[in-house]
Amino acid sequence: MAKLVILGAGIAGHTAALHAYNKMGKKHTLTVVSPNSKWNWIPSNIWVGVGVMTPEQVTFNIKDVYKKLGINFVQAKAVSVHPEGDESSSQPYIIAENTSPEKKGTEEKVNFDYLLNATGPKLKFEATEGLGPAANSLSVCTYDHAAHTWEQLKQRIEMMKKGEKQTFLVGTGHGMCTCQGAAFEYIFNLEHVLRREGVRNQAQIIWISNEQELGDFGMGGMHIKKGGYITHSRIFTESLYTERGIKWITRAHLKKVDKGEAFYETIEGEEKSVKFDFSMLLPPFSGVGLKAFGRNSEDITSKVFAPNGFMIVDGNYEAKEFSKWSPEDWPSTYQSPIYKNMFAVGIAFAPPHSISKPAKSPSGTPIFPTPPRTGMPSGVMAREVVYSILDMMNGRSETPTRKASMAKMGAACIASAGASPFNGSAVSMTVYPIVPDFNKYPDTGRSLNYTTGEIGLAGHWIKHLLHYAFIYKAKANPMWRIVPE
Repeated sequence: MAKLVILGAGIAGHTAALHAYNKMGKKHTLTVVSPNSKWNWIPSNIWVGVGVMTPEQVTFNIKDVYKKLGINFVQAKAVSVHPEGDESSSQPYIIAENTSPEKKGTEEKVNFDYLLNATGPKLKFEATEGLGPAANSLSVCTYDHAAHTWEQLKQRIEMMKKGEKQTFLVGTGHGMCTCQGAAFEYIFNLEHVLRREGVRNQAQIIWISNEQELGDFGMGGMHIKKGGYITHSRIFTESLYTERGIKWITRAHLKKVDKGEAFYETIEGEEKSVKFDFSMLLPPFSGVGLKAFGRNSEDITSKVFAPNGFMIVDGNYEAKEFSKWSPEDWPSTYQSPIYKNMFAVGIAFAPPHSISKPAKSPSGTPIFPTPPRTGMPSGVMAREVVYSILDMMNGRSETPTRKASMAKMGAACIASAGASPFNGSAVSMTVYPIVPDFNKYPDTGRSLNYTTGEIGLAGHWIKHLLHYAFIYKAKANPMWRIVPE
């Protein structure tokens, strides 16, 4: 009998848990360790942030699902990993700090034979002075952040209805942010809500981002073939902003957010600021702060985790020039090179480098997106990695049997651009591969047959359908496996 422990119950961790439950049988044990008792379909937090949905519509009690399936659930935050055991035993284990109301603050030891790290990120608001809901900006990163954002937005709408003009600032809150797509989706839902409420003419909407150009999305942009022409995503995105009267600031690192004013540095080294009445700015991510210790309690954190706190896996982490980056740099099995029974997926693994070309200001400030690895890629890699782990647990192989490199993986994304069944719309995009391969696709780095972009009402309907489909799947309801990752 072997013990599989999964850290985290988000999109990656919960997907892995469901597939492990479905395949592992009775002879092994499965334990999920997560600090949250609720599962959150994070993509729909955008709609909570504009009042289209409530927190109750995007969450459910994860403990009930695990109880139904017979999966062990520990409501706790993992704080340290001990892959060699300790002086009394060679059994690997983790130490977690309990977050349940009954045992809050107590430490718990959880033994494992195989560990899958799917903790997701730490929201690093503190990287920018004054950033975040506890300071001078808003967020949609969690359902409660999004609900608070909607309350603030309602107040601004009422002020505009009384004749007051308002400035809205939306985008990234740091020069090394990722998830530009979430901010992109929010700004278009915001614009739609203001039009619906009849106050759009009272609002100035400004986008601010660390992207070198609009449409980068942390993937270096992409090319789309349409009507016999090949168009870069920059043109596609600029047209959307222009049509909706949204101004944009790119190549910017936010240094400080005061009440009503954001200060930023440009890639050219200029120091500027922009005033606002309402700001929704996404934070940069880091690892959750897991420590690692050897058998004799020596600190081996720097061997297991990268300086940013994400776990080192089978990628090529050699520092090299952009021109020498290769698709082969990207991990495919997500196995720790030191401890073969440990894996990391989703945002928890350390990428070898960005996908977008790195850039710095004259003062040396990095201003470019770090790579996105959420949503569909997280689910796919979680499924494939947990199948590899099960093959190893069952003695079918001593090495991982499945691969899921982002350089050989496609992704589909539907970004709502106004939530309404009749006049809403969505930007529907597919990209293949996620990490461009200029050896295979010399001109664009990606397949023009499988990299697409459309906008329309049909995409909005599909976005709504997927919301309910993924929550249905996450609850492990009958036939959940037919809903793809």
